[in-house]
Amino acid sequence: MSNVIRNYDAEQKDNARLYHYGFDVDVMHPFMLRSFAPHFRPGNCLELGCHKGQFTQRLLTQFAARDITCVEASAEALAEAKRAHPEVTFHHSTFEEVTLPTRYDNIVMTHVLEHLSDPVSVLERVRTEWLADDGYFFLVCPNANAPSRQIAVKMGLIAHNAAVTPAEAEHGHYITYSLDTLERDVRAAGLQVVQRGGIFFKALANFQWDRLLQTDIISKEYLEGCYQLGQIYPDLCSSIFLLCRK
Repeated sequence: MSNVIRNYDAEQKDNARLYHYGFDVDVMHPFMLRSFAPHFRPGNCLELGCHKGQFTQRLLTQFAARDITCVEASAEALAEAKRAHPEVTFHHSTFEEVTLPTRYDNIVMTHVLEHLSDPVSVLERVRTEWLADDGYFFLVCPNANAPSRQIAVKMGLIAHNAAVTPAEAEHGHYITYSLDTLERDVRAAGLQVVQRGGIFFKALANFQWDRLLQTDIISKEYLEGCYQLGQIYPDLCSSIFLLCRK
């Protein structure tokens, strides 16, 4: 466990690398929800790490507001999430310290595990304290082996696929996962992988996608093709996805 005192408000702000690109919110979030939706269980939902509530908005299409609980460490981001979704239950806390009143049929953690200094201990809390006996845990992380990242390595911009860049470290990243290392930590926490896969084949960096999305070069059909291709080549996706249970 790291003893470093962290400033979660600073970590969630933009630096040389944006915290959230338009690509994340406008492209990845809908495709994440599409990957999750067939597996959602009836009941309640816990979102671990809601940031400003962008993905919470997607969850509100699947669950009643009274059934959604969010945990967020950044007070500034949480304040925006509360303003956007006042009917949702929010907890301002770290995952290591939060006390939650019940168990959840669905637990969602998207692009958060890489921010944890001791991810296995938090995954153990998911299994032992928060996940219902027949519940599902939806876990998504950025992929070290995404083609955009591998190209950056060949360009000399990143030392190796799984490197944590200085800008990522400023955002609180401790690790860059691939499918094998993500599954390693999930198994170490005693969780069972029900399904593994990837979300969206991606050969361009996020900032390049943001520029393209402002033009008419990228069509909805092209985005759909990248999503479907990601089902065939999960290790070449922007994000990797594990569906887990106890």
